Amino acid sequence: MKRPHYKRILLKLSGEVLTGQGDYGIDPAVIRQIVQEIKEVKNLGVEVAIVIGGGNIFRGMAASSKGMDRASADYMGMLATVMNGIALQDALEKIDVQTRVQTAIEMREVAEPYIRRRAIRHLEKGRVVIFAGGTGNPYFTTDTTASLRAMEIGADVILKATKVDGVYDADPLLHKRARKYDELTYLDVLKKQLKVMDATAISLCMDHQIPIIVFNLKRKGNVKRVVLGERVGTKVRG
Repeated sequence: MKRPHYKRILLKLSGEVLTGQGDYGIDPAVIRQIVQEIKEVKNLGVEVAIVIGGGNIFRGMAASSKGMDRASADYMGMLATVMNGIALQDALEKIDVQTRVQTAIEMREVAEPYIRRRAIRHLEKGRVVIFAGGTGNPYFTTDTTASLRAMEIGADVILKATKVDGVYDADPLLHKRARKYDELTYLDVLKKQLKVMDATAISLCMDHQIPIIVFNLKRKGNVKRVVLGERVGTKVRG
């Protein structure tokens, strides 16, 4: 049996991956598939932390572009990530995976406040930790949250789950001749303005040499393949 390539991972899930075939909300079938993959990885002895987005419920940037105050819109987006985090926790605990949700905005009735040392302790005890509420600050994306939390907990890698199988030089859904990259450097991503993560998130990863692997979550077993070191998706590193 192959040994895991990483000991502690941070899985970045966008809110959109939870919608399945729809445009909005949470598809229970999709969540069931995601939590099964997380359980498989956890059973390998890998410590799993998750940063969840909220775009399936509310997008702060979209609302601000239509006239809403950006800070207010971003706070609403952060609350949407908490809803997704609780849904993910519920699905994980239904398959006997101990889980904790930690939020950057305090709401003790539904989740723990984010405390770095407590999060690390949960991981060491084999619990999956879901980070919701973004960074707790407006104007920062959940991509930046993923980079920040990965550094804080000492994650070996960021796994960015998407609907496509890596990073392309153009949108593969619109351009049939779009070329997929197997590997990129952080500077390549910044110079070519590739939509891997926003510039702040990439810069944080570059400063601390945290690799990013962009892969397709829709293909069953991909999370496990990445963790076992197989060539899946696109790897971004120094």
